[in-house]
This record gives sequence, structure tokens and C-alpha cells, in this order.
Amino acid sequence: MSATVDETEIKYEAPPGTTVPRLGKLPSVAAASGPEEQLLEAEYYDTNDMRLIRNGVTLRRRRGGSDPGWHLKLPAGGKTRREIRMPLGRGRQVPARLAGLVRGYTRDEALRPVARISTRRQVLTLVDSAGSSLAEIAADDVSAQSLGEETVISHWAEVEVELTGGGPRLLRAADAQLRRDGLQPSARTAKLERALGWTAGDGPAQDGPAHGGPALDGQQPAANGQAGRHDAPASAGDVVLAYLREHATRLGSLDPLVRADEPDSVHQMRVTTRRLRSTLQTFGEIIPRSGTGGILSELKWLGEVLGAARDAEVLASRLAENLRTIPPELVLGPAQARVQGHFAPIQAAARKNVLAALDSARYFALRDALDGLLADPPLSADAARPAGRVLPAAAHRTYRRTGRRIRRAGHTPPGRPQELAFHEARKAAKRARYAGEAVSLAIGKDARRFTKHMKKIQSVLGDHQDAVVARDVDRELGISAHLAGENAFTFGLLYEREDQRAARLRAKALRTWKQIPRPRFSHWSR
Repeated sequence: MSATVDETEIKYEAPPGTTVPRLGKLPSVAAASGPEEQLLEAEYYDTNDMRLIRNGVTLRRRRGGSDPGWHLKLPAGGKTRREIRMPLGRGRQVPARLAGLVRGYTRDEALRPVARISTRRQVLTLVDSAGSSLAEIAADDVSAQSLGEETVISHWAEVEVELTGGGPRLLRAADAQLRRDGLQPSARTAKLERALGWTAGDGPAQDGPAHGGPALDGQQPAANGQAGRHDAPASAGDVVLAYLREHATRLGSLDPLVRADEPDSVHQMRVTTRRLRSTLQTFGEIIPRSGTGGILSELKWLGEVLGAARDAEVLASRLAENLRTIPPELVLGPAQARVQGHFAPIQAAARKNVLAALDSARYFALRDALDGLLADPPLSADAARPAGRVLPAAAHRTYRRTGRRIRRAGHTPPGRPQELAFHEARKAAKRARYAGEAVSLAIGKDARRFTKHMKKIQSVLGDHQDAVVARDVDRELGISAHLAGENAFTFGLLYEREDQRAARLRAKALRTWKQIPRPRFSHWSR
């Protein structure tokens, strides 16, 4: 049995002999409890080439403290990591569940002990007026021994602030006070990095491009692949590679969450796969298609597998919700049971296919190919030119393609051909949006505004596609109900609702496109 928690914390370098800081008045803190002393003994596991820690993942078996057991920590964005816990058990063999969750990193490499870390910890608990825990302040005296062909023995002290119920405001206030007291945040996110003797640049790149690739000149990618403009121009290759690295890293971090069946993880992994594929397609003049054709086809395969699972999940939820909005007197026959009976085997099969794909040699080969592409990208001559002089043209092409497809859809006679034409327009708008995200790393406000507009039209077109697909499922369920001798009235009602919704969204899409200001790509150059 396992449990999952999100852990938000900041570590600080500290001189030897540091005691737990007695922080002053902090937001919402009414009192402090402790300090309590704990003795922690942990054994860390990884592959011979440290594939876990190099991707910001740690796996340990720890005794002592308030939560002994196996702990798998996964990056979850910012200062937060997702921790999956399992009981200690009787042996030191990594539990099969945890080993399976990290297989996207380890592939078929064995996990072995790589370090032992002993910690003498003093913990001060900050509580609110109701006595609920808000945060823990810990002073750690740490002794570590790396394991392997060479042994490194080390000793250090650190201070850690972890939220247990408080919010970001409390963490910021504690950080400000500790900095005033002379402590500085550690460059390392895990004790294992220190035990291995790593400096900040040796381990995983937590805040910049992954896999140790070049960051933009003075810039770091922000959420959704956007960052501010900087005086020193980045090259076109730097910008495209930074975006690809960001999402290749995200693909890896989502892998264990999909395996663990975390909410929304399949959707996020599918979107990440689409971003990677779209970027390689859009910027073929920077990374020539001759070097990425195999990756493109495999990303398409992975996206289709994930898409089947995501679509089944969304449709089941949509139809169940639509049924709940119908007055009870209009729900004739066992409509709810028919919806559940229809989607249960589809969802189960889709989930099975996703897990089979993630454990396949084909998927591991794709991940290896992505790593290889980013480690040694086959860049064109244009990649060395300033991003502002090269990338706007690629974004402009995606914009023109979107416009052509929307106009074509608007002139297509109503019916299935028009619905398919709007679907093609949606795919074009999505590629334009992702192109805007990528170039925003270097170009800034103009590109972010373009991305916002493309996202807006994509959203309307996406809602249209969802309505069309749901309508077709309503028809299929109505036919099944009729053939089974049930009253199909309710599914006919649902069909009509979705059909009308799709018609309204087609009109809205045409209006939305006309209202979007025409981007002036010439202003993007610098």
C-alpha cells in the first residue's frame, strides 16, 4: 500500500553546529512546538550512472523519524516534489511498485544502493491558533557515505523549511528572515547530491534547460515556456533547443505520474508530446527534418496511445455530467448504466495500452532518441543566427496556415466535411500556439500576445471538436439502447444538444478569428 503527498521545502547551507532557528513572528503562526530530536538512517538507490538523481528523482529507504519507509520523490514544479511512500517491509529490495514507477528513467538498468546518509535532526513545528501544523523548521547534522567503486565520506549541516499546512506567504516570510540571519538557499535539492560530491552544475538542471544544455543568454524558461526579453540576443538554435529540453524533461517527469494513475497526468503527457512534435515540425529549418523524421513518427504514435486514454476519460465524464443536467423526467431508461457500461471497458483497455506502451522497447527507444537529439542536435546554419531574425518567419507560417484553414472551414458546406475542416483548423491553431510559446523565450511580449490569441482560437475550436465527438457517441449509445429494447429518447436529446452546441461554436470560431488582431511579425525582429 502506498501514499502520495506533495512536499514543498527550501534547504539552506549552514555552518557546523547550527541549531534549529527560532524564527520570529511569521504570517498565521501562533506558536512553536519543540524542538524535537530525530535520528534518521537512509539508504539511497539509483542506477550505476545515476539516472534518477540526474533527473531530480530520489529513491530511499529510511528508518527513524515520523515517516519511516520507502520514499520516492519526483519533481512537481518549483520548490515542490511529489513523494510516494511505502512501508519499510522486511528486506532491502526496492518494492516492485516503486521500481515500476521509475522505469521510464532506469529503462532496464538495475537499482542498487548508492549512498548511506545519517541525519541528527532538530525539528521545530510552527502551528496556528487552532494548533494545526503550518511548517517544520529542521536543523540537520548530516553524515554521508557514497557507495561504489570509490567511497566518499562527507559531513555537513543544513537547515530545511518544509510546509505542512501553511501557504507560499509563510514560506516567503521564513525565507526572508533566514536570509537576514545569514543563511543562503542550497544549490542542491537533495542530500544525495551532496553525498555524491556534486556541485550545482553536475546534477540535474532544476531551473533551466534539462540535460545540461545551454541556457538562453541570461534567461531561464518560465512556466509554459515563456520568459522575459533580454538585451543579449539568443540564437535561433538556443531558443528552439531550450523549448525542446524543457518539454523533454517534462515528458520524463510525467512518466511516473502516468504510471501511478495520478489525475490529469495522461492529459499533461499527451500535451507535452504534442508540443515536442509540433516544435520539431515548425522549426524544421533550425533542426532539419532529415534528422528528426523517426522521432516525429514515434511522438505521433505515443500521442495517439495517450490520446485514446484521455478521450475516453473526458467523454465518460462529459456524458455523465450532461445526463445530470437533464430533468429527471426526461431521463428514460437505464441511461446512466448504459454510459457506464459503454466506457468502463474502453477506459480499462486504454489504460492497459498506455502502460504497455510505457514499458515497451519502442517507448524507451523514443526517449533515448530524444536524449540523443538534444545532446548532439543536427543544427542548420540558420540555428546560429539571432532568434529575432529567424524564428518570426516560422511563427508567421503557422499563423497563415491557421487562417487558411479557418477560412476554408467557413466556406465548406455544412456537414461532416465542414466539421473535419474545423478540426484541421484546430490542429493548425495549436501548432501556431506552440510556435508562439517557443519564440517567446527570446522575443517576449509580442510573441506572448500572439500565443494568447492562438490559444483563444484553439480553445474555441477544441470545444467544437469535443461537442462533435460527444454527439457521435450519443448517437452510438442511442442506437445501442434502441437495439436492446430500451427507450433511446434521452440519447436523442443529448445528441441534439451537442449538435446545437457545435453549430454555435463554429460560428463563434469564425467571429473569434476575425476579432484577433493581425500580428505584425516584422516588429519581432531585433
